[in-house]
Amino acid sequence: MPSDQIRHIRLSSVVLPLERPVSDAKVLTGRQKPMTEIVFLFAEIATAGDQHGIGFSYSKRAGGPAQYAHAKEVAAGLIGEDPSDIGKVYDKLLWAGASVGRSGVATQAIAAIDIALWDLKAKRAGLPLAKLLGAHRDSVRAYNTSGGFLHAPIEEVKERASKSLADGIGGIKIKVGQPDTRIDLERVRAVREHLGDDVPLMVDANQQWDRPTALRFGRVLEQFDLVWIEEPLDAYDAEGHAQLAAALDTPIATGEMLSSVTEHVRLIDARAADIIQPDAPRIGGITPFLRLAVLADHNGLQLAPHFAMEIHLHLAAAYPREPWVEHFEWLNPLFNERLETLDGRMLVPDRPGLGFTTSEQCAAWTVDSCEFGTR
Repeated sequence: MPSDQIRHIRLSSVVLPLERPVSDAKVLTGRQKPMTEIVFLFAEIATAGDQHGIGFSYSKRAGGPAQYAHAKEVAAGLIGEDPSDIGKVYDKLLWAGASVGRSGVATQAIAAIDIALWDLKAKRAGLPLAKLLGAHRDSVRAYNTSGGFLHAPIEEVKERASKSLADGIGGIKIKVGQPDTRIDLERVRAVREHLGDDVPLMVDANQQWDRPTALRFGRVLEQFDLVWIEEPLDAYDAEGHAQLAAALDTPIATGEMLSSVTEHVRLIDARAADIIQPDAPRIGGITPFLRLAVLADHNGLQLAPHFAMEIHLHLAAAYPREPWVEHFEWLNPLFNERLETLDGRMLVPDRPGLGFTTSEQCAAWTVDSCEFGTR
């Protein structure tokens, strides 16, 4: 196929309102306010050959406007580049913003562009992204998180867990990490009794325990045969997570809050997790995610990417070890297409690329946009 050139880029800031305020342990411990919206940075790329790709990054609470502002500063440098040269383009974007580093907002801003380029590349090949990357499977084990937040009464949590299972989702994750661990214990016991012993169950403390609490309560939780305990400690406490992983039979999962491959390498080197949970938009896109996946597999780690199932389904399908993917229906209004779940698994769509087009509702929630190049 002859080379092509990027001729047009559109960046959009989109604010998705949540149906109701959402609270996890960070809210109950007073560190954050309930989440009422998610801010997305969308990148749409078009080439001289009339090929198109879309990608997105996001921020929960603060940071969305900063991602959009940074992307606006660096995006013009892509005009005229060959969209297939993703590694070259990625380095160009990194160097354009080198003075503000290679993690956090700086790379989350270019993540939307990087993901759009991978979407475009798979579409040019006529393949779903998972197939372009080299899929190991056509479906991935799926678990639901959105029904298990702490603002929901336990009866609602149980009801939504039943609905998730009826909808073909295979596992259930609920939030813990409240100041009173006795309440957490009651909620976990109630959900386990409701689900029975055979349904995969995970818990997520959202970084709200100290080391002694995590160890003591982790031992109490052993009785529930959990798939994992997620983020029991501060996301950057690699040593503490390593001690916990060594002391408990229940696997430890963490990594979603980290914003670079380098930060994940520290976790891996410390043997701080049994299950690694990178988030492609947070660590800078698909390009760095693939680098991290090689390291994780080499070190024998399981994979359960965080959030953004529209992206992570493809990346999980291409991981050598059997992974999990997180089901959130929150993003559904942004897209015209839906992902399917069946018999506990999420099916990789047969549509080229990521397999999504943005909806009229996404356009209506756009609060700002800018364009570079020619249409």
